[in-house]
Amino acid sequence: MTQPASTTLPAVCHQRVAGLLSADTRQILAIVAQPGAGKSTLAQALLAHYGDAVQVVPMDGFHLANSELERLGRRSRKGAPDTFDAAGFVNLLQRIKTQREGDDVVYAPEYRRDIEEAIAGAIGVRASTQLIITEGNYLLLDDAPWHQVRAVVDDTWYLDVPDALRQARLLARHMQFGRTQRQALDWIVSTDEPNAMRIAKTRRHPGWCVPWH
Repeated sequence: MTQPASTTLPAVCHQRVAGLLSADTRQILAIVAQPGAGKSTLAQALLAHYGDAVQVVPMDGFHLANSELERLGRRSRKGAPDTFDAAGFVNLLQRIKTQREGDDVVYAPEYRRDIEEAIAGAIGVRASTQLIITEGNYLLLDDAPWHQVRAVVDDTWYLDVPDALRQARLLARHMQFGRTQRQALDWIVSTDEPNAMRIAKTRRHPGWCVPWH
């Protein structure tokens, strides 16, 4: 299997996080990238390093249920922008942004790859957590309601990963979760790469481009 992205954090990552942690109000960091770039790996590395000062709330928790995708005729395109509850994701970020000391815990869903479904209420966001890290593919899209994400977050990192490496990681991940090599390659060509090309166009928006291998 292809090795996951390195968890060694560049010094500039720590500099930018230090700025977010020193702010007077809660901050939200958005990590954006194409499929297989290592968004989750970077987010978890930041969580491991900074502990209770941060919390990770991934976009993937807002995957529509497989039954709903079947009803909509979108099951074969799972992972495309219209296979997520984008409005629900934006609303959650807005709630998290305005959460203040003494407020109740805000619960977020978590996507479980082993069952290919989201689990409601799996992530508890406490008001005392200074920095919230959200990661996903479509955080810079111009389409409504995705475009509202940019107004809520305070910093955006776009991960820059060579296509060959990214695709090799995708192949390994798909096979790890039960697809044959042929099925995995077909899914990459038909679903992952069209999405990747769309995401690449969002790189033009302001933010920091992170070389991530």
